[in-house]
Amino acid sequence: MIPRQTVNMADVARHTGVSIASVSRALRGEPGVSPATRDRILSAARELSYVVSPEASRLSGGATGRVGVVVPRIDAWFYSTVLSGIADEFDTVGVDLVLCTLPDSAARHRFFEALPLRRKVDAVVVVSLPLTSRERTRIDQLGVPTVFVGGHRHPHGNRPWIGIDDELAARQAVGHLLHIGHRDIAMIQAADDTDIPWATDQARISGFHRQIREAGLHDPTVVTVKWSIEGGSRGMEMLLSGPRLPTAVFCHSDEIALGALRTLRRAGVSVPQQISIIGVDDHPSAELTDLTTVAQPVRDQGQIAARKVLHQLTTEGAEADGAMTTLSTRLVIRGSTASPH
Repeated sequence: MIPRQTVNMADVARHTGVSIASVSRALRGEPGVSPATRDRILSAARELSYVVSPEASRLSGGATGRVGVVVPRIDAWFYSTVLSGIADEFDTVGVDLVLCTLPDSAARHRFFEALPLRRKVDAVVVVSLPLTSRERTRIDQLGVPTVFVGGHRHPHGNRPWIGIDDELAARQAVGHLLHIGHRDIAMIQAADDTDIPWATDQARISGFHRQIREAGLHDPTVVTVKWSIEGGSRGMEMLLSGPRLPTAVFCHSDEIALGALRTLRRAGVSVPQQISIIGVDDHPSAELTDLTTVAQPVRDQGQIAARKVLHQLTTEGAEADGAMTTLSTRLVIRGSTASPH
């Protein structure tokens, strides 16, 4: 049996010379306590090894000190990096992160029907997860502040959104290829197994075709694969099996581009002498493989989302403004692109 905690709020109050009410407000992140007093209370709580019981806090109608983060998966660089940014911000104020992963349709169904986060968290961050109207309703029924990261750029009611303009990112990538002289540009686009279209995929598809049309080009070669290194490898195999090899390929992500580069290396096709490759994201492996890409600030998206959640939780009467925070992307030119020979 785990021994019961022997230190209570009264002990923290006596140690700091303030009222129990002030201790309660400080520990729950509520207003009404000066920054200096709050720091003193938090320091005393750490010294005395006192922690707020989330269950007791919930039963008393107070905050739990927990924020739920919902992601499709964590075994991918984008999601793990967003999570890292969120966790860093929460750690500075002592907020616990409750992670929920929804890797398949069965997990999604269980989550949205059971709503396991209800009454267990103070807020929710949803990371790049396409939602049906039913699932949006269920998220609303949690009744807590919610912030969205990535995915659809349109406002989620009055909920804040943080991400990039994925269509613009694709246009930047294709624009670079056009600028250095390419006219035969193919695309390896991503698709997911779910029936719900992923906004990121759709936006990058739109950006590619729009840029191609504006350049006066028609009928580009497009292949569709899963969003993964293996998918990129398979996509390049499909292009190599065609009647002719394009002079350049736009890949939906750096992971897809890395797979494409692997296939080209094994096939003895030189990059960029015979074909140029460009991706999106600036994955850590992009620099190692000298991959030209369009960088997005992934960690920043997680940090900003966490700050927006914390602002709503720590500012009395704070309301979500529904604002869209669109972060900038930038072209990073490396050695995988060059003018066509």
